[in-house]
Amino acid sequence: MIFIWLTMINYRKYLNVNDQDRKWDFYINTIGSASVSPNKDYPNNRAHPVDHILTWDKGRILNGYYIVFISRGEGVLETARTESATIKAGTCFFLFPGIWHRYKPNARSGWEEYWVGFNGNFPTGLVNSGILNPDNPFVEVGLNEDLLSLFHLLIKTVSSVEPGYQQIATGITLQMLGIINAASKYRSLSITSESRLMSKAKFMLQETIDRPVNMEEFVRELPMGYSKFRKLFKSKCGISPNQYHLNLRLDKAKEMMITTNLSVNEIADQTGFDSIFYFSRVFKKKTGLSPRNFREDQSSVSSAN
Repeated sequence: MIFIWLTMINYRKYLNVNDQDRKWDFYINTIGSASVSPNKDYPNNRAHPVDHILTWDKGRILNGYYIVFISRGEGVLETARTESATIKAGTCFFLFPGIWHRYKPNARSGWEEYWVGFNGNFPTGLVNSGILNPDNPFVEVGLNEDLLSLFHLLIKTVSSVEPGYQQIATGITLQMLGIINAASKYRSLSITSESRLMSKAKFMLQETIDRPVNMEEFVRELPMGYSKFRKLFKSKCGISPNQYHLNLRLDKAKEMMITTNLSVNEIADQTGFDSIFYFSRVFKKKTGLSPRNFREDQSSVSSAN
């Protein structure tokens, strides 16, 4: 298998949890994403607090619950309750409080991972009721674009630190649990091969919003010719794959205009536009405003509120 490595955002945040957060009986305490290239050391323990340090020789025991989603590459997971198991792209696995574990990407492939850590009486109740099972922590969700979108939304929510973001983030995590639970029960039912292919394609396009994509090369990762793929994509989504991907990049640019202090040039570069002139032209066509005027307009709205 050939692994084509694509860029993703590396992000990690450990949240301060207060008594008000704990009253919800379900609260998150960490969120992150990381791209680990082939043959790189794993993990980067300098980026994590002491109680989250992981080494393969010693493993680790945490005091909360975690969802880890592998979106690309593959690796291995071993826990005190399970034997060593291969983890492939499209797999989620859960970590449980007080249970020893260790995991790492395959040195040949590396991997991309998203994670969210949470705690409270609610997830404990899910374990007690058998919905979450430490003896079977793996869920094959596939390249699920809805789950990926929720991780991106979760990172955006936590990054913004708006009032009440902790509770909003908790709600997003609950949605994730619903998607994962549905995948564990109903994944094999009423899902056509075309639906799986579209889900995979949209997932892969979401993972490449930092660059333009040559669709004919992109389709080589799918079991379908380009002409058939383009026709199927447009029939399912209402727009061409190129337009879908461009919209994703422009939506990301809009988000960055609102939530960051990056310059227009930097935002254009981080969303894969080599020319600031082309970026400004397509941005204005989509929003009706130039990037600069859009940012000024959003700043005026925020000030008014």
